[in-house]
Order: sequence, then structure tokens, then C-alpha cells
Amino acid sequence: AIQAINGHTNMSAEEFTNMIFQKIDVNNDGELTLEEFISGVEKDKDLMELITKSFDLSNVLKVIQNG
Repeated sequence: AIQAINGHTNMSAEEFTNMIFQKIDVNNDGELTLEEFISGVEKDKDLMELITKSFDLSNVLKVIQNG
């Protein structure tokens, strides 16, 4: 969905998903915990920009900021 919303059509959905997992699945278990997702997005400027353009994350950001 993120890929489609932002017009990233140069790679398949599977390739896009694999790229995301390579960037933020730190324990390489093939699953993303909320903590991995938040940490990964915070550390990757391009991914953060892609996500924030796609969704209104104001409520999620409030949760992150408040712990």
C-alpha cells in the first residue's frame, strides 16, 4: 500500500517488502515487532519520509514520544 500510494512502481511488492525487512528486521526472524518497526523507521530517514507521506502518524508519534 505504501508503495502504491507513493508511486514506487520500479519494484514489485515482494521486492519492496523484502527491502523493508532487510532495513528494519534486526533479529532476522522474518517478523517485525512494533519495537523493531519504530526503531527501524526512526533510524532510516528515507523510510521515515516515505511512511509519513503515506499516513497521518500523529497519534503514533505521540505514543512514541510519551513512551
